[in-house]
Amino acid sequence: MVTLDKVNASNGTDPHTDRTPGPAAADTAGPTAGESAATAVDRLDLRADPVELTAALIDIPSVSRDEARIADAVEAAVRGVAGEVNATGEFPAITVERVRHNIIARTNRGFGQRVILAGHLDTVPIADNVPSRRGTDAEGRDTLFGCGAVDMKSGDAVYLHAFAMLAGAAELTRDLTLIMYEAEEIEAKYNGLKYLAEHRVDLLEGDIALLGEPSGNVIEAGCQGIVTARVTARGTRAHAARSWLGDNAVNRLLPVLDRVAAYTARTAEVDGLTYREGLQIVRVDAGVALNVIPDEATAHVNFRYAPDRTADGALAHLGEVLAIDDPLIDVEIVDAIPGAAPGLSHPAARELVEVAGGVVKPKFGWTDVSRFAAMGVPAVNFGPGDPAFCHKRDEQIPVHMIGDLYRDLHRYLTTPAG
Repeated sequence: MVTLDKVNASNGTDPHTDRTPGPAAADTAGPTAGESAATAVDRLDLRADPVELTAALIDIPSVSRDEARIADAVEAAVRGVAGEVNATGEFPAITVERVRHNIIARTNRGFGQRVILAGHLDTVPIADNVPSRRGTDAEGRDTLFGCGAVDMKSGDAVYLHAFAMLAGAAELTRDLTLIMYEAEEIEAKYNGLKYLAEHRVDLLEGDIALLGEPSGNVIEAGCQGIVTARVTARGTRAHAARSWLGDNAVNRLLPVLDRVAAYTARTAEVDGLTYREGLQIVRVDAGVALNVIPDEATAHVNFRYAPDRTADGALAHLGEVLAIDDPLIDVEIVDAIPGAAPGLSHPAARELVEVAGGVVKPKFGWTDVSRFAAMGVPAVNFGPGDPAFCHKRDEQIPVHMIGDLYRDLHRYLTTPAG
């Protein structure tokens, strides 16, 4: 009988080193006196129109694990805003820290609620879609094209702009924590939020976290959990002309594939939102040569489960479905990530829903909202753009969605907390 055992996530080895925050810096377009062009920092005007800011962010390549340049630019711009606000002495000082390529800025006005505005700075590999370009989409709408336009530099731009406009404004009604982080698009061991949660959890404290992932300008609450299992069947290799001398590993694996194919996924209602689960074979590997009976066959099984299940419960359920009792079949859990409940009962979340028009959808897929939920912080996806364009060569966002989201966010952050 094979049992399913959870695998401890690897911390990995990250070549980045923690950076001690430097002095407040104004953004510069080019090198200052005594500064070489190689160390010049891209200029970002966080108070510019968020559409223009989105284009400027797209124009700075930031493929995962290569975020130094964009992190430098964001750090300089955020420090510039903080320096200007702090110089007035009107409010308690804004603090800015850089931890690796993660930029964290916090207001400290003493409001009853703290809202986290979080977004990742990295993108998938560029596909001849940098720099940005302005054009029209299939519907004739004014549209911005480029790598990261939707995932998620438009969301970053809105959050950066909101922080810059409100951090020193009298109309702000909630304290803000701005987090621009690295390495969301690749293995979890590199994720900037994961690193902060493990080493600087104090920076992640808040009453609600908003992630600027594309959600079509509506609130997407909660997220599915993920379990991925590698199922490996072992047999005996032989010449295909003498197949009776072998034991075909593919044939041994087939009953497992059949059980997954016959599985009926459930639908679960959580906090009034309907989540659909899914259990699928996502990869199969087998075969040595066309004249060889394979002695190994592997299938990867992916289980996306509703947030009313715990990670342990999902693992147990997967084990029941696979029902493996063959000693020549091994199961390894390669990914086990908990989901996140919607958390809409929290006052800060209810107020966001009201201000944003009352439309809430379940999130199908996994995002970093789960990391906040694990710490007891309600979190939602609230970003501009259609997620169907994520990672595409023609990644795009109608510009009106950027402005619309900013107006909703501004209204929320300036509405008195209940």
